[in-house]
Amino acid sequence: MSIQDIRSGLTALSEAIDTLQSAPAPKVEILDRELSGNKINGGMITNFKSVGIVDEANKTALTVHNDGITVKAINVQQINNELTINGNLDVNGHIHATSLHVDEVSADIRNERTSSLEFRAENGELNGKGLIWSGEDYTKQLVYRNTPNRIWSSEDIDLNREKVYRIDNLAVLTLESLGNSVVNSNLQTVGTLQGLHVEGRMNIDNFVYWDSDSERLGIGTDSPNGMLSVKNIDHEFVIDNTEDKKFKLGTWTTSALQLITDDTTRLEIGTDGNIAVTNNFSVQGNLGIGVKNFSSDVSLTTSGPVRLQNKKFETGSSIPNSGSYVKGDIVWNTNPQPTGFVGWICVRAGTPGDWKPFGQIIN
Repeated sequence: MSIQDIRSGLTALSEAIDTLQSAPAPKVEILDRELSGNKINGGMITNFKSVGIVDEANKTALTVHNDGITVKAINVQQINNELTINGNLDVNGHIHATSLHVDEVSADIRNERTSSLEFRAENGELNGKGLIWSGEDYTKQLVYRNTPNRIWSSEDIDLNREKVYRIDNLAVLTLESLGNSVVNSNLQTVGTLQGLHVEGRMNIDNFVYWDSDSERLGIGTDSPNGMLSVKNIDHEFVIDNTEDKKFKLGTWTTSALQLITDDTTRLEIGTDGNIAVTNNFSVQGNLGIGVKNFSSDVSLTTSGPVRLQNKKFETGSSIPNSGSYVKGDIVWNTNPQPTGFVGWICVRAGTPGDWKPFGQIIN
């Protein structure tokens, strides 16, 4: 072979190489399940799809790190294992939970519930559990307390004026009244009472007493001796009824009774029963002294002697043989006879004194 032939062969080879270099590379045919993961390193795979994964993103949405993944948004229907969130969680929707355990709840929005708010005992203890408001001058509370068991509030309880406090569905307190079921009270100060009705015993300032058993009212005494009794130290004035359907009034104790006007005694009944009248005494009608029944045809009826201007007048069948008399005393004859005398008159004081008949009766 000549040198010319070699040169022609090299030229043809060069042209063939140039042709292959400028020609597009033939497509490589990869059969199903023939590509190994070891054949991919870097680069981008678009429209990736597998049995469990479909990639429809046109920009980076998921980054996988050694310690986890980073994703901006996630759409998931169910998480079947325990989940721990180390950070804040913002929920723009509803949370439905069978059981929710939190250490602290802070909310500025309406809290809607379809079940009761329950506070569970811790180590068998409920004391102090309830609602607490803090952050102001002091903590406000509406909590449970024991010994005795009760709901305790640190603040006033303010109801609408139309609402009432109830016990066993009975109204016990409204804006203006106590309920009919409130029968016992230790009220110490009240305003103006109107239409006060009291049943049973009553005590006003340990001074006025009403005993419903004996139906007696005592002023200054809790043991009245009459239907009405007014007592001061050892003196007691009573008004009471008698067995013969009369009324009596006066002093129960051994003290005198005075009737006064203008703070001046007008009539006094002494402890011995004597009656003293300090002013004029007028009787509008007939007067009987010492008698139960007296005639209405005379103004004065007495059962014994009378004294007028220090002169004694009495009756008898003869002159007195005892007693003290003064001059001018008269004994009226109880058995006047014709030619007899109307009576006898004392002409000299003594016991019984000297007497002379007077007023001879004509035969």
